[in-house]
Amino acid sequence: MNKKESADGGKPRREPGLLISLVPIVTVFVLLLLSLTIFHLDIHIPLIFAAIVAATISVLVLHNRWEDVEKGIITSIMNAMQAILIACIIGLIIAAWIGGGIVPSLIYYGLKILSPQFFLVTCLLVCSVLSIATGSSWTTAGTMGVAMVGIGSGMGIPPAITAGCVVSGAYFGDKMSPFSDTTNLAPAVAGTTLFAHIRHMIYTTGISYVLALIGFAVINFKYTSSGQLDSTVEEVMGALRNSFEISPLLVLPVIILVLMIVFKVPAIPGLIVSVLIGIVCAVTVQGMGVGELGTVLQYGFEAQTQNAMLDELLSSGGLQNMMWTVSLILCSLTFGGIMFQSGMLDAIGRSILRVARGTGGLICATGLTAIVVNLICGEQYLSILLTGKMYREEYERRDLAPQNLSRTLEDFGTITSPLVPWTTCAVAMSTYMGVATVDYLPWALMNLINPIVAIIIGFTGWTIKKRSEVDPADLVE
Repeated sequence: MNKKESADGGKPRREPGLLISLVPIVTVFVLLLLSLTIFHLDIHIPLIFAAIVAATISVLVLHNRWEDVEKGIITSIMNAMQAILIACIIGLIIAAWIGGGIVPSLIYYGLKILSPQFFLVTCLLVCSVLSIATGSSWTTAGTMGVAMVGIGSGMGIPPAITAGCVVSGAYFGDKMSPFSDTTNLAPAVAGTTLFAHIRHMIYTTGISYVLALIGFAVINFKYTSSGQLDSTVEEVMGALRNSFEISPLLVLPVIILVLMIVFKVPAIPGLIVSVLIGIVCAVTVQGMGVGELGTVLQYGFEAQTQNAMLDELLSSGGLQNMMWTVSLILCSLTFGGIMFQSGMLDAIGRSILRVARGTGGLICATGLTAIVVNLICGEQYLSILLTGKMYREEYERRDLAPQNLSRTLEDFGTITSPLVPWTTCAVAMSTYMGVATVDYLPWALMNLINPIVAIIIGFTGWTIKKRSEVDPADLVE
């Protein structure tokens, strides 16, 4: 380890090597494995103990000041504060939209309109369009995703499969939408323009999407021959009619939400308007009292439909129910902040870069780093930001266009974020739809296929652009 003089005249700060940097990583994986497989604990405590190990190494071995460690933690949390606020607001939306009959109406009319033979394909397309229009995978999962899981369950399709389909569509739209935060962040970090970035992603993302579409069509065949399907659907629809006022007008809030974001209403005000619309529907259409409404917003809606599947699905939302999610996000960001501030994360990135040979190797190294940052920091924004900073100069040195870097950041960083159980994205997806990350992960076909396609394209060189050949208008210094 190299040494640098301490700013306060104390012990010189040490630059971390690879082995010492891997200690917290090994610690978190071992603790998470034990917690999930043997002790069946939530993953908060393993992350806290891993953060303690990382902080101890940072202070006692690398000679960082505790004040700097604390600053790294706070900076990490502040970078994700908007995501935390959005998570809380979507908790309110889910509660208000269920209590207002909006989600039940979406499920009801979805069961009437959608065909079981094409349900998963339709689900993928609908969630893709909504996510492109809103630029938000979280909003898609928290609104249409909840309805789709309910519709699929009514048709006899396991919630894990539908949730994987929702995640696939939501993250396709999140990648390709010009309204998405990550779609704007990746080109800004890499040094290219937004639309040059989107055009370049069409190759890897488009191929992956078509393969996922075919995959879901094949999977759907298994769930089209149930003889009891019609009676199951009618039973669910009857329970919805008996428990809620169902109306086509209650589908309008979804359209209003899309229009607000299309017309670039800021995310948080737009989502708050959606909460208010749900409140109005709950009071005026469902006849909910103020006291009952306050309880629903605070603790979530408790469904009593006399249908076990619906009761489980529609008992959701509420501010307090999001606190588990928020606390996990805070634990994850604490660990990630320490790893970044101490330099251990950068040491891992440098070590990966040393073995990158050729363009394919560089793309693999970039993608692996983005995934590692997701695993360590639990935040896709950090995955894009830190990885982009690490590799931007290397892409320039090798005369590779910045679009190659920005595309790779999204093909690995954005797309894998909902597959790591402790990331902010995965926690949001699983909380909103009521399906554990490990359950929907095998069915998130788009998210699993995309990195593989990116690797293949990287090694074949197809669509890989040289910096010297691109339009200067697509370069941002």
